[in-house]
Amino acid sequence: MRSGLLEGRGGVGEPIVLVHGLMGRGTTWSRQLPWLTALGEVYTYDAPWHRGRDVTDPHPISTERFVDDLAEAVAALGRPAKMVGHSMGGLHSWCLAAARPELVSALVVEDMAPDFRGRTTGPWEPWLRALPAEFASERQVLDEFGPVAGRYFVEAFDRTEMGWRLHGRPERWIEIAAQWGHRDYWQQWQAVRVPTLLVEAGNSVTPPGQMERMGATGFRVTHLRVPGAGHLVHDDAPRQYRDAVEPFLAQNP
Repeated sequence: MRSGLLEGRGGVGEPIVLVHGLMGRGTTWSRQLPWLTALGEVYTYDAPWHRGRDVTDPHPISTERFVDDLAEAVAALGRPAKMVGHSMGGLHSWCLAAARPELVSALVVEDMAPDFRGRTTGPWEPWLRALPAEFASERQVLDEFGPVAGRYFVEAFDRTEMGWRLHGRPERWIEIAAQWGHRDYWQQWQAVRVPTLLVEAGNSVTPPGQMERMGATGFRVTHLRVPGAGHLVHDDAPRQYRDAVEPFLAQNP
């Protein structure tokens, strides 16, 4: 069931909104839905520039644009939601909590930090630009991205008669990431006033020490680091992720 920009995934109770990371999509939360739907009424969300390769957005790329779109989606529920965000989705969720506190009752932020200034997209930009628009088989996707991320992208990409198609344009995804190299989001983080669980990957993409600092300086924050887990903690270490997120959401109605 679709509710505006949100896709209903089942469950009853307080709303829980799942917000994907860069290059992700709402469909990638499939392995977490069975236990999340026991905790509330779960919705997934596709961010702008992630809704299909040829689906455009009339606004310039900016964090503010993402947050405004997410605010529109959550406001349509008519009650505050628990936001569960991975990477970019975590950033946009805490920025939403800062800008529209009436919309957010609790936060889960997975492997994202406020300050990537000076860190460019250079190392991975050539690889991303070289990605084929179409993958002929699931095996090809898994070979390109690896077993954990590959399974994730099989669920994110558009399914076509010929195979799997990128659900956005790499040049837009590069532009989204590039803006993080020129600004920071500490002010928005300090404005959050809801309980927050930070889940940091042992093999994190975040600058060292930043998520620990977030835990030390934020409001009612629990910080968990998952040794050995990659950026997709919820898929790479699903048991540890669930063991942290499930009681947190249950204890913060």
